[in-house]
Amino acid sequence: MEKKVYLTLQNGRVFEGYSFGAEREVVGELVFTTGMTGYIETLTDPSYYGQIVMQTFPLIGNYGVIAADFESRKSWVTAYIVREYCDKPSNFRCEGKIDDFLKEQGVPGVYGIDTRELTRIVREAGVMNAAISFKPLKDLSALQTYKIKNAVQAVTSGGTTIINEKGSPAVLLYDFGAKGNIERELVKRGCRVIVVPANCTAEDALALSPDGIMLANGPGDPAENTCVIENIKKLAGKKPIFGICLGHQLFALAMGGKTRKMKYGHRGANQPVKQLSTGRVFISSQNHGYEVVSDSLPIGQLSFVNGNDGTCEGMDYLEVNAFTVQFHPEACGGPHDANYLFDEFVSRMKKEK
Repeated sequence: MEKKVYLTLQNGRVFEGYSFGAEREVVGELVFTTGMTGYIETLTDPSYYGQIVMQTFPLIGNYGVIAADFESRKSWVTAYIVREYCDKPSNFRCEGKIDDFLKEQGVPGVYGIDTRELTRIVREAGVMNAAISFKPLKDLSALQTYKIKNAVQAVTSGGTTIINEKGSPAVLLYDFGAKGNIERELVKRGCRVIVVPANCTAEDALALSPDGIMLANGPGDPAENTCVIENIKKLAGKKPIFGICLGHQLFALAMGGKTRKMKYGHRGANQPVKQLSTGRVFISSQNHGYEVVSDSLPIGQLSFVNGNDGTCEGMDYLEVNAFTVQFHPEACGGPHDANYLFDEFVSRMKKEK
């Protein structure tokens, strides 16, 4: 039997839908993602910590759940909203249904909502908080005060892990909520990957003798991570550095730049980015709600801009042998246009070595 639920927005708008997944009432930050595939990766991407994720593509779950496609050990989304979910998936790799997966993960789902209208609201008004409840919500105070806090600390790894121990060069990967495919892309290129938690000090990082440092993706407000930013300042110029998504933002802050929250961010697998040195446009996968203010940086040069809104998508810091991008070159699922950036990173490490 269908169980009715209510989605209440911070501006007071109410949508009626039906429950699937875990039966829970929650409050979170409502965002939308435009990916037509890759819902498994979305659900297991730590960058969505604290957020109610809405899929603009109307049918979700048609190829089921596949553990090999997970980007981390669990789902991090606060809740999941779809127009329609598939209860009879068909794929030779399928290992289960999305409804069962959400139940196992404790993630409430909502279906039967007009996601087109909801997307337009978020696109025009901007990202806002929302609540999922089984009765109409009368008190909106929890929506007005909700804020994602200590996100990186919540998702980072608990200790140091080494992957592909005999590989070379050695990459120290700061796990701010790293997607699993970052590790896989590095290992594919023969690297030994040393995964460390977000609170690893610069001194401890260098003591592990890496050939290069990777700053991973992750959730939340980058400016909140003051200790991480201080460590990055100490690491700059010591080893080649490559930053992705949150890593891009944190490195900019460490170099004296600023970040700011976007109206509704970039989330999906179809974001065009233009490389300024060549004029070439790449289609990229993205998932972020903050941007780097490129003209606030005292060093470095802008390397990529977003083809839709002109925001900063990449920086080169020749002064300290570092480069960072806002998008995901390891995209899975998503376009592989910018996959070559991993080759560039490996090349820089080998040259330094």
